[in-house]
Amino acid sequence: MFARLVQLRPWLVHLRSGDWLVMASGVAMCVGATLLLWQGDVPDKAIVRAGGKVVAEVALSTPRFIEVDGPLGKTRIEVQPGRARVASDPGPRQYCVRQGWLTRGGAVAICAPNHVSLTLTGRKNDHDTVSY
Repeated sequence: MFARLVQLRPWLVHLRSGDWLVMASGVAMCVGATLLLWQGDVPDKAIVRAGGKVVAEVALSTPRFIEVDGPLGKTRIEVQPGRARVASDPGPRQYCVRQGWLTRGGAVAICAPNHVSLTLTGRKNDHDTVSY
């Protein structure tokens, strides 16, 4: 690493104060954009679907449990203020249960074998990798 710094030394003498200012403002803009744009929206409700049909639409203001019947059995969804999760599912791999608490608008947990999904919605929803 020290050898690389020695190699850059001839170039550093050509940089002026304005060059340093431009580089510092570029770094500051990147950090600011990351902090502002990577924040998720606060969700206001949870939508539960079974077999592609909406079976429950609940506000995330009060704690509750929702049980949804699917082809493999019952999927249990837990709702707490500002978050929701799939608490239990009869599916073999438990991917939707392992996903944990969903806390951002646009977040989705899909229990594919049991045909059940949980989606959080807010005013402006984030996009997940499935959306792209």
